[in-house]
Amino acid sequence: MIVFAAATGLAAANIARADLALGAVVFGTAAALLVVTLAPTALRRLACVAVLVALAGWWWGSVRLGELDRSVLRVDVGRAARTVVVITSEARVGKFDQRQFARVRSFDGRAVSERAELELPLGRAPPQGAVVSLLAVIHQPRGPQNGFDERTWLRRQGIHVVIEVDEWHQIGRRHGLSGRTDELRAWLRRASTPTLTGERRALVDGIVLGDDAGLSDGLKTSFRRSGLYHLLAVSGQNVVLLAGGVLGLALLLGVPRAWGHVAALAAIGAYVLAVGPQPSVIRAAVSGTAVSIAWLASRERDAWHVLFLAATGLLAWSPYAIFDAGFQLSFAAVAGIFLAVGPALRMFEGYPVPRKLAAALAVSAVCSLATAPILWLQFGRVPLLGILANALVEPAVGPLLGLALITAAIDPVAPPVAAALAWLNGWVAAYTAACARLVAAVPFAQASGPGAALASAGALLAAAYAWRRWRMSSNRPT
Repeated sequence: MIVFAAATGLAAANIARADLALGAVVFGTAAALLVVTLAPTALRRLACVAVLVALAGWWWGSVRLGELDRSVLRVDVGRAARTVVVITSEARVGKFDQRQFARVRSFDGRAVSERAELELPLGRAPPQGAVVSLLAVIHQPRGPQNGFDERTWLRRQGIHVVIEVDEWHQIGRRHGLSGRTDELRAWLRRASTPTLTGERRALVDGIVLGDDAGLSDGLKTSFRRSGLYHLLAVSGQNVVLLAGGVLGLALLLGVPRAWGHVAALAAIGAYVLAVGPQPSVIRAAVSGTAVSIAWLASRERDAWHVLFLAATGLLAWSPYAIFDAGFQLSFAAVAGIFLAVGPALRMFEGYPVPRKLAAALAVSAVCSLATAPILWLQFGRVPLLGILANALVEPAVGPLLGLALITAAIDPVAPPVAAALAWLNGWVAAYTAACARLVAAVPFAQASGPGAALASAGALLAAAYAWRRWRMSSNRPT
């Protein structure tokens, strides 16, 4: 309840912000109320603490939004000058240009520390982690066009200007933890796909690192139409498989379980650094970390508590995260799994369906129903065959990720073995791409516009009906 109150307060800052004076008054009033109304019953004490925590979250969310909305470069819109930036992402290639995120260090000789988006011509782009000197012009982001509001999307990431790059040259690389992160990501990309080229390498990179830049537009469309695009966004499943693999390896090597959990925590931390702070990864990382710490501390763990803890962490960093499609899809899918996978599995009882297949179908169905309204609201499209597509690729995703990580671990000591594993993984990637194309080729694989709205409404009605039937059957006397 306390963690839920904190998340609610942080999200409420998007509706109305508290200034410092009002925050002080509210905190003082809430603290006095807490002292005065503190009752002997545990429930009332908990309610008072929850109110205070929610108000604290509201105040902190307001402070963070104020920081994210602050920009010193906005007054320089229209100016051209020599600029020094640190590249913080890989290039996203479009039809006419390519975009990269960066942190500005100086503009026209003036020290600055602000995030910005670079707009570069097609061709060579600076690598992630590079310190770059460039001649650039500052522009405002584009407003609403063709259903996409770039200005709002960037503002919610703390970015308020776009820097159009004329020419650039690299003058160094960033150091410290960020520099080690760049090296880790580059090593994982290189070592997990030795000898692989083309589409197969790009698909492994997409699933392992969440980088779809190397995939063709046609294959990206197939993943969207089939309901498999979540595989290219580094889902929490990656973190679960990584932690489980490390624990299993520790068990096979005879390592004490406590040290296995420590190794799992280290692996989770390294993976998060390599792939970046995506909502699904942070959620799964917090969950995995909480599970390991709970085991090490010999304490019980509550799945809902861990879920809201992950949401609170993300919202504390940026309350705007609640508008992010990845945040919404990730948490809706997990909440759906908590609520409905059990009842869905019971529906297979009495039928000759293998338990693993039943579990895959149940999880896929629940996630498809839970995310359909969000996909419609965010993108105006809903995949209709996502259950089928996810059931087809379920046997391949775990092996693909596992082979990629094992290949990366073996490559420094046994390159021929790593090359053989990468070749095998290429066939797994080819199977995954074939499944996406096969399902996407069905004419009714995806609904858009009014059809997507109807599909979303149907998903909600189907979920409500299934839930009601399950509740009635579970309450029926036996």
